[in-house]
Amino acid sequence: MWSTFTHIYSLLKIKVLHDELSPLDDSGHGDGSEEETEEDDEPKICQVCGDKSTGYHFNAMTCEGCKGFFRRAIKRPAQLCCPFQNACVITKSNRRQCQSCRLQKCLSIGMKRELIMSDEAVEKRRMQIRRKRMQEEPVTLSPQQETVIQELLTAHHKTFDMTCTNFIQFRPLDRDQKSISEHGLEPNSGRVFHVTMHKTPSEDATQRNISLSSPSSPSSSFQSPENKERKQHKSVIFTTLPHFADLTTHMIKNIINFSKMLAMFRALIIEDQIALLKGATFEIILIHFNMFFNEVTGIWECGPLQYCLDDAMRAGFQRHLLDPMMNFHYALRKLHLHEEEYVLMQAISLFSPDRPGVTHHSMIDCNQEIVALTLKTYIEAKRSEPNKHLLYPKIMECLTEMRSMNEEYTKQLLKIQDIQPDVSPLLLEIISKDI
Repeated sequence: MWSTFTHIYSLLKIKVLHDELSPLDDSGHGDGSEEETEEDDEPKICQVCGDKSTGYHFNAMTCEGCKGFFRRAIKRPAQLCCPFQNACVITKSNRRQCQSCRLQKCLSIGMKRELIMSDEAVEKRRMQIRRKRMQEEPVTLSPQQETVIQELLTAHHKTFDMTCTNFIQFRPLDRDQKSISEHGLEPNSGRVFHVTMHKTPSEDATQRNISLSSPSSPSSSFQSPENKERKQHKSVIFTTLPHFADLTTHMIKNIINFSKMLAMFRALIIEDQIALLKGATFEIILIHFNMFFNEVTGIWECGPLQYCLDDAMRAGFQRHLLDPMMNFHYALRKLHLHEEEYVLMQAISLFSPDRPGVTHHSMIDCNQEIVALTLKTYIEAKRSEPNKHLLYPKIMECLTEMRSMNEEYTKQLLKIQDIQPDVSPLLLEIISKDI
């Protein structure tokens, strides 16, 4: 039965096209009429020509042909004249012969001019119908979008290890709070870290000489007992900093390799590649760590190791970075993103055209637009939740929040490096403003 209905509907569509291209005849399907189809199975007769009726059109029961004829006759200014005696009997077989009498018959049975929609109203109605059909049609990813997602996933899997087995190879995670408390830096106190290293002029000059001399020179290998004691005293201020320095360096290398596997990234000039990496590395690290975050316990569960907020404080970071960072992790983790959404989020962050040092803004902006549209389409195509339309703006909000934390992270890291120089050269290069 359904196939028969589809066949009839296809024939009606053909008639509509023929009607739009034909003169004032009885073929086609008119637009802009008020229709009321009968629900019973009794055959209905067109009150104009006697053909089979399809329902009420313009306030009278007519066939599709007479409905279309009336609409076109009223909208066209041409004067119709009967070639006979203005008394033609209109039937299905002769309804094309006298348009004047046919129009008069339409009016006599109650068809109303005022029910014909204007061209603007018809076009508006057609747009509404098209929009409704588009909404009803399932959203699918284009082949290009499928390729983008697959490339991102492949690069992610090759450069990111969810087991975190390499983390145990870093310098040990020292959670000794003694050295921190000695300097007034209790992890749970919420106090801002104020650490002042008092140097004598001779000590400052000695350090300058060491930094300028080569590692093999006598001056670099010689240290007095007093200097050794000072160095050891400094090294234990932020007990978890060495471990986090190794961890961050490891993740930076993975992010660089991830980026180099993307065709859109490789197509950029080297200066823009560097600018994008320097701007996005911290944000992508945050996204990586969010995959390990337990929103119930507030712990980052990284394979054999687990991290808490106090560990970051023991590394020297302060509350006005860590508090918004924790809020970010809770907010993003509660979205329960798919792996595809995580990698697309990373790519949106990477291809940010407003990073300092970027030269080809339009090209990078185009790349970001492609990735962002892919994320939006993925959510519409793959998510079934009733509130899925809120997911994309929430992800964009999280990306904005990361941008605000990025600058604060750089400021605090440079202060930590001044106090305890355990930050790796690669990380210092990433946060430096030089391109």
